[in-house]
Amino acid sequence: MNVDHEIYNIVDKNDCIIGMATRKHIHQNKLLHRSAHILVFNSQKELFLQKRALCKDESPGLWDTSSAGHVDAGESYDECAHRELFEELGIKAILQPFMKLSACHETHGEHIHVYTCFTDDAILINPDEISEGVFFDLLKIQKELSINPAQFTSSFKLLFSQVLNNESLKFN
Repeated sequence: MNVDHEIYNIVDKNDCIIGMATRKHIHQNKLLHRSAHILVFNSQKELFLQKRALCKDESPGLWDTSSAGHVDAGESYDECAHRELFEELGIKAILQPFMKLSACHETHGEHIHVYTCFTDDAILINPDEISEGVFFDLLKIQKELSINPAQFTSSFKLLFSQVLNNESLKFN
């Protein structure tokens, strides 16, 4: 199926479902909708970042969270997170809810549920979605964000500031 014809829930500012429409209609009309983002850490406490494929319609070629995707109509945030993790990175992991971001300009009108997981499993990136992926030390990401913020998606910049300031993110 063409991604423009995927069906998502339309939600209000409180993340309550108020309708359904195609991806294309939602994006063209800047309607609020949902997505899930996953932060994948390894045992060295490094964070895996993906560089979005150049063919993507939003933020092509920019660094982003480990895995992310729109929540399909009838799907939960948790189901979406597990699906996207496997579709994009070829891994299955225990996901821990981390935080929620309310829909805003930086999230492109998406309410985002963010999850974390820890794995040293081999990651097999999906070349249709991702041009490359690398584990980075958090301080290196912070430095790169300060030097060249334009190489990162707006939602990642918003989310990463929360990662650095959130005491609840505990490394096992």
